[in-house]
Amino acid sequence: MDISQYLEIFIEESKEHLQNLNTSLLELEKGTVSKDVINEVFRAAHTLKGMAATMGFKGMNELTHDMENVLSEIRNDNIAVDANLLDVLFQCLDALEKFVDNIIETGDEGSQKHEDLIKKLNAILAGEKPGKEKSEPVPTAVALEIEPLADEELEDGEKKHKYLELPLADFEKNAIIKATEEDYFCYGMTIYLAETCVLKSARAFIVFRTLEELGQVIKSSPTVQDIEDENFESDFSLIIISKEDKEKVQKQLLSIAEVETVQIGIVKAAEAVTETNEDSADSEDLSDSGQKETEQSSTKSKPKTNRTVRVDIERLDTLMNLVSELIIIKNGLETVENTNQNFTDQIEYLERVTTNLHDAVMKVRMVPIERVFNRFPRLIRDLSRQLEKNMEFHMSGEETELDRTVIDEIGDPLVHLIRNAADHGVETPAVRIENGKDPMGQVYLKAFQDGNNVVIEVSDDGKGIDVSKVRGKAIERGTITSEQAEVMTEQEIIELLFKPSFSTAEIISDVSGRGVGLDVVKTKIEALGGIIEVKNEFGKGSKFIIRLPLTLAIIQALMVNIADEKYAIPLNTIQNIENVSIKDIKYIQNQEVINLRGQVIPVLRLYDILDVEQAPPNKDFITVVIVNKGDKKAGFVVDSLIGQQEIVIKTLGKFLTNIKMIAGATILGDGDVALILDVNTLV
Repeated sequence: MDISQYLEIFIEESKEHLQNLNTSLLELEKGTVSKDVINEVFRAAHTLKGMAATMGFKGMNELTHDMENVLSEIRNDNIAVDANLLDVLFQCLDALEKFVDNIIETGDEGSQKHEDLIKKLNAILAGEKPGKEKSEPVPTAVALEIEPLADEELEDGEKKHKYLELPLADFEKNAIIKATEEDYFCYGMTIYLAETCVLKSARAFIVFRTLEELGQVIKSSPTVQDIEDENFESDFSLIIISKEDKEKVQKQLLSIAEVETVQIGIVKAAEAVTETNEDSADSEDLSDSGQKETEQSSTKSKPKTNRTVRVDIERLDTLMNLVSELIIIKNGLETVENTNQNFTDQIEYLERVTTNLHDAVMKVRMVPIERVFNRFPRLIRDLSRQLEKNMEFHMSGEETELDRTVIDEIGDPLVHLIRNAADHGVETPAVRIENGKDPMGQVYLKAFQDGNNVVIEVSDDGKGIDVSKVRGKAIERGTITSEQAEVMTEQEIIELLFKPSFSTAEIISDVSGRGVGLDVVKTKIEALGGIIEVKNEFGKGSKFIIRLPLTLAIIQALMVNIADEKYAIPLNTIQNIENVSIKDIKYIQNQEVINLRGQVIPVLRLYDILDVEQAPPNKDFITVVIVNKGDKKAGFVVDSLIGQQEIVIKTLGKFLTNIKMIAGATILGDGDVALILDVNTLV
């Protein structure tokens, strides 16, 4: 049987199952050891095994077969999920992804058999055979031993010791153990502010400052950032290490105005809390109850099945090209002079149909950005280990949709930005504690639609960009002179990071420091018709903001005349249009500018830049189109306005790829070709 015809389906479905495996393994690593998650991992591995066997990929089949054996034992509660097991499963996942990559590139899985991983899987099986006694359970937490003060009696159990519920990471457990060994005290506490407290974050700041004089805060719930933003009710919990006795710590805290109650207990590294058979039974009960809830909810609203089809992207491109031609014909008919009312009505009807058809085709091409975002939780997990940092990753807006062509290209730039956030941004736990931050760093990835654009933000709560360091590196490399550096703004200095081969990393590593990164990011994003900007707060973090067009095929544009030539300016870049008196044009450093409602905006004479012959000006007023690129604005001087029009973007071809000021061309209704201005480059 010729199976090559099924290769594309195999690749697409393999990617989906690998992503499910990735997501489920991350859930297991977080401690979500429920039957549902384990079943999902087993199902994905089992399906991959069957698909690989059908396609004749023996290496992939053997690896998934051994994975399935281990996962089956986990399902039957004969093997406990621990860090070592998860590491091996993640390594298997990486190996499977390499198999699929080889198949995509060559049509064959390659010669690598990954025998080392198969040995590891078999070793896990050998140590945990069905029917044998379970091996020693793995410690999962440090026990908290509580010694409440005499005056700390709870009223009718209204307020429980919330600090008992604080989840501890491994490094935090180790810190408690080390503190205990060195005769420090470790206190867990919950601070309750008065219900009438107005400035809760300010009061919490005083609490933190008081505690920093008494010792070191190693854990906070909610996070320090949430407390600063007042994202908490009237209480928060902490764990601190101190030399002071408990009574003194409590007395100091109660002396702060609007601190109503302080619950405090000693945290000791006693016998580790371990998973027992009873715990397993409890977790099984919990997962069963969760499964029942899922079953109940599914009966309320069953998902629709068989509602989607896979379509080759080339077929969609063909359909989009036909819609584009239809729009060009519609534009041509609009230019035909005909006073017949019926003709006009038919043109209007055609316009409505083409617009609706265009919208329908665009929706078919739109893909949720989730398919790009889903790879990043694993990336952060691996970087946390590689860089020995503790990081939490937050995603939002995964349902935001983008054109398929943009989706395929945006992944690599986002990888660069997230690696930068992890390496350059987030500090090590020791440095964060020293700076009064939560030792757990935060990395955020957010997407949302803003008009005809999609905005993607990558941010962190790390150290931010050290502008003085960037300035020094730029002078040292000869990128700028000392004189230029003195007059450059902070934002202009930060934008030097987007220069080719510019890096501030002191050490070359696998993560960064090779001078490849932000220049590649900027080039790729601008090639997609987007822009990137940076917002920075030194000591608190940085945010990279990407703004992309929803589509790269058909856009709304303002048609303008420059001398005898017609140009298109994308409508989403235009802020407004002004009639400016010649007398109002001023000069700053030999650059023409206008003062528009208190804002100084540079003026660009497009006929000079585009080398268009211009008749001697004899007008008292000029037409200026105000455009923006992020926070930057500029005024384009044009001779006259033609009007707004829906245009089809055509590429200039490979021989004209280096013309930076032109983003493409379009065919007008009368058959003429008009060039589309690249606003990013011009600004």
